[in-house]
Amino acid sequence: MKAFALTEKKEFMNLLLRSETFDNFLLCEASIHTAVRYEIDGRLNESFFSKDELSDQQLSGLTYMPYGRLRTTLFEMIKGRTTPTSFKFVLMLSPSNLENTIRASGTSVTQTDILAACLNILYQNGQLMLTTGVSYRTFIPDKSFEKEWEKFTINFLKRNSVVFSEI
Repeated sequence: MKAFALTEKKEFMNLLLRSETFDNFLLCEASIHTAVRYEIDGRLNESFFSKDELSDQQLSGLTYMPYGRLRTTLFEMIKGRTTPTSFKFVLMLSPSNLENTIRASGTSVTQTDILAACLNILYQNGQLMLTTGVSYRTFIPDKSFEKEWEKFTINFLKRNSVVFSEI
């Protein structure tokens, strides 16, 4: 796990809430503290959709809702003159992106070994930070995929001109 301080808060928040930069991730959960506290469980409610809608909207086989489908709602909760006292977003790779990342990492882990590769975005006490994380199904002593996920995250941040420093 690596932690990064995101020093250009306004620019990062524009990427997070007003651009498609993070849209390929899934939203696992969100917590936003403004005048009230919002808790969002990103689990997809399949019974809300018909089978055709799930297929047409590319939601079949997903456990969590794509972040891009919720981004504008999250933006509406956060926008305003007063900064939230805190918020936390937990984003994770979609199954197809997890598979691609595992393949590109060149490690020996398989998709069945990993529950999730996550980005945790936390704002509190005026500080904005991002941490990486990997959740495994069983204990795996080889942490090479975690190291590769950290490198992928650093490259993703650099590619999107995010100003950060390692904590």
